[in-house]
Amino acid sequence: MTPADWVQVWPFFADIVAAGETYAYPLDLTSAEAQALWTKEPPGQTVVLEEDGEVLGSATMGPNRPGRGAHVGTASFMVAPAGRGRGVGRRLGEYVVQWHRDAGFAAIQFNAVVETNTVAVRLWQSLGFEIVGTVPGAFDSTTHGRVGLHVMVMAL
Repeated sequence: MTPADWVQVWPFFADIVAAGETYAYPLDLTSAEAQALWTKEPPGQTVVLEEDGEVLGSATMGPNRPGRGAHVGTASFMVAPAGRGRGVGRRLGEYVVQWHRDAGFAAIQFNAVVETNTVAVRLWQSLGFEIVGTVPGAFDSTTHGRVGLHVMVMAL
């Protein structure tokens, strides 16, 4: 992702966070604060999936923890409304898995997949992730109230 891409990412980032169904980010983030939160510097990376000049989704990835936990990666994903139902999440997910493999990570851990985000849960499972635990009531969904957060892992 280049700094210029953020202009297209910010609107769907803001809408996804405001919807209150998938991310526990602060609701009052400015564009600059959100960009700093989303954009990862090496050894991490942030990418966009773009078609015909339109950004359809973004993923951010890198070590899950510093130091002695840096051999396990993590990632986050957002898909623009124009990208939904078009395989954007899958293509970003496949890229993230391969990026982690190529970088020598031992596994990828998703720390907080909202259990009611069934589209994402199914996608990650189809890519080889498994649910290793669920923290009950850890996410306050706008629609469903307090729901669980899955921890999902894929060994590489």
